[in-house]
Amino acid sequence: MPEIDWKPQKCSSVPLHQQITNYLKNKIINGEWTIGTKIPPQRNLAKLFEVNRSTIVFALEELVADGLIETKIGSGTTVINNTWGLLASPPPPDWSHYVRSGMHKPNISIIQKINEAETQPHIIRLGTGELSPDLLPHKQMKLLLNLDNTQALSLSYLEPKGSLALRRTISRHLKGKNIDASAESILIVSGGLQALQLISIGLLKKGSTILYESPSYLNSVHVFQSAGMNLLGISLDEEGMEYKTISRLKRQHQAALLYTIPTFHNPTGTLMSEKRRRELLNICQTEAIPIIEDDVYGDLSFEGPPPKPIKADDVQGNVLYIGSVSKALSPGLRIGWIVGPEAVIERLADIKMQTDYGSSSLSQYVVEKMISSGLYEESLREIKIELKLRRDFTLKILGRYFSELATWNIPTGGFYIWLKLNAGISTRKLFEVALREGILLNPGSVYDKNDDQHLRLSYSYASIDQLEKGLIQLANLIRNLDEQ
Repeated sequence: MPEIDWKPQKCSSVPLHQQITNYLKNKIINGEWTIGTKIPPQRNLAKLFEVNRSTIVFALEELVADGLIETKIGSGTTVINNTWGLLASPPPPDWSHYVRSGMHKPNISIIQKINEAETQPHIIRLGTGELSPDLLPHKQMKLLLNLDNTQALSLSYLEPKGSLALRRTISRHLKGKNIDASAESILIVSGGLQALQLISIGLLKKGSTILYESPSYLNSVHVFQSAGMNLLGISLDEEGMEYKTISRLKRQHQAALLYTIPTFHNPTGTLMSEKRRRELLNICQTEAIPIIEDDVYGDLSFEGPPPKPIKADDVQGNVLYIGSVSKALSPGLRIGWIVGPEAVIERLADIKMQTDYGSSSLSQYVVEKMISSGLYEESLREIKIELKLRRDFTLKILGRYFSELATWNIPTGGFYIWLKLNAGISTRKLFEVALREGILLNPGSVYDKNDDQHLRLSYSYASIDQLEKGLIQLANLIRNLDEQ
C-alpha cells in the first residue's frame, strides 16, 4: 500500500471530497503512484483523512470517471492510468511488475506494519530491539567531540577493510573477550546486517543450506533467502541450540554453515552455556561446518560476565565472528565488524568495496575514539545498570498481571523476554488488536512462521511509565480476547 502523509483542510473553501480527489489525482498524474498501485480501502482512507466514508466514495468516483482508477470486487481499487493522453501514446512502464520481480524478497507484511508503526510517536513500543534514545550516551559523545585529538579526521574513503586505527582498537577490545584477532583479520562493516549480506553473496552458492536456531532473528530479515539460500531450523533448549542433530542434518541437506546468537539470543534472550558452546564448536569442526557467531548483544550482560564467545576457542579458523556497537552504543552510527581468517576477510572486503566503497569514515572515527578513550566502557556501565532496572521492573509487572496468562524466561542480559501465552489466543490477532490501542508488539511469527503463542517483549526501548501502562493494558487485552 502507498504511504500517505497528508490530510484535507477542513477550514478550506474547497469541499473535502474535491481536496481528496485533487490529492490522489496528483499522486497518479505525477507518477508517484504508478499503474498497478493498490489504493487503500475506503474505510482506511476515511480514517486516515478523518472524514466520512461517503466523502471518500465521492472522491474515488471522480477518479474512476477520469479513467485513472478502477475497482473490482475481490481485488480492490487499482491505478490503471497516469496520464490524460494514455490512449494516444505508448503505455508507461508497469513499475509494480518490476517491484514484484526484484531479487530481494520484501519484508513479511507484519514486519512492514511494525516498521511503519515505529515511526508514530504515540505508540508504546513493547517489542523494539534497540536502546531508548534517553539511554544513548549523549554525555560521552559530547565529551568525545570536544576532545583535542591529535589523530587527523579523514573524510575520504578508507582502505577496504576499514580504518586501521579502529581495527587495532577492536583487536585490543576483543582480547577482553579472550579472542585473539589481529587487525588484518578484522573487516569493518555497516552493522551486523551488512555482515550477513556480505557473507551470503561473497561466500555461499545459491541453494546452500543454512542451519540456525529456531526461532531466530534470521527469519525477520531476508538476507539469505534473497540470495537463494535455504534455512533449516534447529530447536533451542535452556542451554541454547540443540547440537545433536547437526551431523544428520549435514548429511541430509549438505549444510553450508551454521548461524547462532549464543549470547542473549534474539528473540528468546537465551544465554548458551559454556558447555554447549564447546559441544557446538566440536561438532561443527568435526563436520567441517563453518559457524557464524553473531555477538551483537555480548557486551550487555548485567549479572556477571557471560561465557566467552565460541570464537575464543576457535583454533582452526572455523568461526566468523560478528560484533557491533549498534545495540550498546548507537544504532545510528552503523558500525560493526567481522573477524575471521584473513583470506575470508580479504574476499568480503573486496565485495564490500564493490557494494558501498566502505563504511562511514566519520562513524569509524567516532567509534574508535569512544572505545580507545574508555568512554564506551563508561557508557556501557551506565546502560547495563539501567537495563537491569528496566528488566526487573518488567518482571515485577509480569508477575503481578500475567501470572495466570503466560510464562516467561528471566534473561541475564540483552534486551528480550520471551513470553508464552497460556490461553489459545493467536498472537497475530493480538498484534492487530494491540496496535489499534497504540501498543506495538513483536509476535513470535516474526521469528518462526509457525509460532502463534509467543511475544518478544523488550525492556530496552519503552520508558518505565510506558512499560507499566503498556503491559497492564496488554494483560487486559489478552483477558478480553480469551473471553470471546
